[in-house]
Amino acid sequence: MKVVIISRRDQDKNQTTGTCELFNESGKSLFKSKSLERGWRNNEQNVSCIPKGKYYLALEYSNRFKQDLWEIKGVNNRSECKFHAANYWHQLNGCIALGEKLTDINNDGYKDVTSSRNTMAKFHEAMGQDTKAVLVVK
Repeated sequence: MKVVIISRRDQDKNQTTGTCELFNESGKSLFKSKSLERGWRNNEQNVSCIPKGKYYLALEYSNRFKQDLWEIKGVNNRSECKFHAANYWHQLNGCIALGEKLTDINNDGYKDVTSSRNTMAKFHEAMGQDTKAVLVVK
């Protein structure tokens, strides 16, 4: 089973930035990007990133986004936390966005991710035909 590792770097009450790396069953890196999440607010629904830990990912159809997305399973008191395209922390409700670079796109003093749609497409491509994976958030 493939393993996705989110390594958080900077965090405040509004946003968390870091890196995402995908590894195959043999430990070979298949994909790497920047990551963006909400800040830590005690795992509160819709306003906090998820707690550090190990989770399972399942590829499921999202009615909201009208496409298959990777959903994070087993987050205490949370549901519908997914990997999806977004550029700004306030577009996320406990989900994770991936992008090419971290830069302040809208001049609000916060780092945003660039090329999120393209990066998410590359992530899905690297996941291949798999429908399940492991996620480690550290």
